[in-house]
Amino acid sequence: MILRITEAQVCGPQWLRLAFNDGTRKVVDVTPLLDGPIFEPLRDAQFFARGVLDPVCGTVVWPNGADFAPEALWELQPVEHAKSV
Repeated sequence: MILRITEAQVCGPQWLRLAFNDGTRKVVDVTPLLDGPIFEPLRDAQFFARGVLDPVCGTVVWPNGADFAPEALWELQPVEHAKSV
């Protein structure tokens, strides 16, 4: 199965609430993935909030062309205290 994101919502400065096509649902902090010039704008909470689900690619994308492989997001540990977010 090719892993895809089916639902995505920005729910914090660098947090995403995600649902994957394998049934996994979790909130993740993407800060560890923000290396390199394409990801630098995502460190700004207002810019990060512009992330949306691209249903064709099956991942979250930003206006500057930044995106993450669904596998990279799936491998992130869930944010422990995110249940109330």
